[in-house]
Amino acid sequence: MKPNFEAMTNAELKAYALAHRGGDDDLEALRVLFSRRKPDSETILFHPPKTKEEEQEQFELFKRIVDEKTKKKEAEN
Repeated sequence: MKPNFEAMTNAELKAYALAHRGGDDDLEALRVLFSRRKPDSETILFHPPKTKEEEQEQFELFKRIVDEKTKKKEAEN
């Protein structure tokens, strides 16, 4: 009998997906879990670039974001 993933808590879904890796049901459990996710205020979305220039711009922006986050984390420690 297939579990009711919609009725499970997030913790139960995570535990189920980890315990049933590689099966079809774990994909359904992950789909339900991911559908519940709400982006946080720091989420940055990158869309597929249409040109090489956009790709380079996104890469540079990504590098800058990672560098800033790394410096901030190092300053906190």
